[in-house]
Formats: sequence, structure tokens, C-alpha cells
Amino acid sequence: MERLLNDKVKDKDSWKGITVIVDHIDGKINPITFELLGKAKELAEKSNSSLYAVFMGHNIKNSSMELLHYGVEEIFIYEDSELKYFRSEPYTSCLEDFINKVKPSVILSASTVNGKVLASRIAARFKTGLAADCTTLDIDESSELLQIRPTYGGSIMAEIITANTRPQIATVKPQIFSMPQRNEIPNGKVTSCNPPALTSGINILEVSKKYKEIGISEAEILVAVGRGVRTQRDMRMAVELAEALGAELAVTRPLTEMGWADTSRQIGVSGKIVKPKLIITLGISGAIQFTIGMNKAEYIIAVNTDEKAPIFKLAHYGIVGDIYEVVPHLIKLIKGQEEV
Repeated sequence: MERLLNDKVKDKDSWKGITVIVDHIDGKINPITFELLGKAKELAEKSNSSLYAVFMGHNIKNSSMELLHYGVEEIFIYEDSELKYFRSEPYTSCLEDFINKVKPSVILSASTVNGKVLASRIAARFKTGLAADCTTLDIDESSELLQIRPTYGGSIMAEIITANTRPQIATVKPQIFSMPQRNEIPNGKVTSCNPPALTSGINILEVSKKYKEIGISEAEILVAVGRGVRTQRDMRMAVELAEALGAELAVTRPLTEMGWADTSRQIGVSGKIVKPKLIITLGISGAIQFTIGMNKAEYIIAVNTDEKAPIFKLAHYGIVGDIYEVVPHLIKLIKGQEEV
């Protein structure tokens, strides 16, 4: 594991508390915010720190009350018509104002488009470190945030510590952390903040809603295909298995690079993180670049000709065999065309 340290000295003692940036669209909170709150609460309890949330938008006060069911001690709200739609300059100005007033030691952000923009701009303004797409977060006795993320294409897991500057900033992809349990009784307070002067060089002329499809991130059952498929035409075999199971098709990175599937179906470090109830992997060896994206599935079934393939160490059930022989039998069994 590689450890990276920055070298700019800055007074750290006055920086306290852990903050989650609320990710939302029109006040509807993104589920990853609750996932981050669950992890942030663990870190706060371990370091005896306060847990904050900062919520920026328009007409969001009612939505913010839901956060009080997840252990937030104080929610800082910035409301303004200029914050109705996300624009980097106004949102960053509000977040900068919050940081200057509260001085949190740790800031966690969703690794969404908006979250990445905010995190990177704040890191630049405060000349501090930022670890993107972390897969593990912990905190030590000195309140140093241990940020672990894959690097060099997933071949190395880097442990990053922002040792000498504050705040410590990390972004996390959806479904890395589990959704915490919701407390029936809310606890904490909401603080309304006066936004600073909000200016932007961007004018929003029109907003259209994107049609939401059920993708691999939301699917309960996945059939994932790797290099064991010899030709693009043979992908049809995996598609047929997925259709028989009512599953979504997923792939590894090499298949998207060859143009056999869209990148929206890619699992792994450079793709999607998934947590289905069941995933069947076909011809996938199980390199860490892939398994990071699916190792929290409830059940994993692997089919591979190599009995020593790493995927079998992760799988709950394994079939050592050729997918060209195994998959047709599975399809017939599922369709009731063949007996066990």
C-alpha cells in the first residue's frame, strides 16, 4: 500500500468536526448523502467529534429536517434563489463561507458531478488535499483522516493522509458505504446562514429532466461478462441469460474498450459500484479493478475455466467450467426446458 503525505504546515488545532455536503436535485436528497452520514457518524464517534451537514439550495428547509434522523448535530442551510440550480461559483462561495465560520476538520462529498466540482474548488481555495473516489475511510487518534483509494488502474491501494493542512476532503462514489438505520426521533438543530454575495458567469436558460433508466447500479440481479467471451456476437448468450433471470447485463472494462458494450454497464474502479442481491460473473478472472465494484453483492456466482481464478475466493458459489457449456444449461434450467 502506498502512503502519500502533503508537506504544507498549517495550524490544525482549531479545525474540529466532520461535515457532509448534502447532494441533491431540487431539494430531493441523493441517497449517497445518507450513506456518507452513516460513515461520518462512525468517524465522529471514533474521534469524539461533532457531525455537521451543509445544505445549499432554494426552498430546502423542509427537506433538511430528514437529515436530523441520521445523527446530524447541526445542519447549516444556505437558501437563495441563486442556488436553485447548481452553478459552481455560488455554491463554492457558500461552502467557503461555511468552512471559514465552522472550520470542520473533515469534509465528505458525494463523487457525483456536482460533488466533485465543489470538492476540487474548495481544495484549491484552501490549498489543501483532496482524495477522490475513496473506497475506505477511517480516522486515527490524531484525527487524521485515512483515505484509501485505488490508483494506477487499481493495481495499488493508496492510503492518503492530509497531514498538515485543513480541511481534509474526500469524495466517495455511491454504494461504497451502507445506508444507515433511520432514527424515528429526530435530533439536532437547523441553522440558517446568510449567503455571501453570489455571482456567476453562467446563466441557466433552460432545464430539462433526464429520462431515468434502470441501470446496473439499481438492478437487483446482474449478469456480468468478462474476457471469457470470445466475440461480440457471443454476448447474446449472456443477454439471453440476463433476460431469463430478469437481470441487467454488466461488463468489465476490456469489453467497453473494445466497443462491445456501453460504459454505463461497466463495473469497477473506472465504472459503477454495484450492490445487487445476486451477480453472476461469466469469464471474469476477478482482478481488483473489477471486484472493488461488486464485492458487496449479497450473493456472487462465478463461472470460469481457471479454478485458481481470484474471483472464486470472493464467490459464494463457483462453477469451474467453460461458459459456452455452462450458460446454455443454466438458461434451459431457468426456462424449465431441462431438469437438474
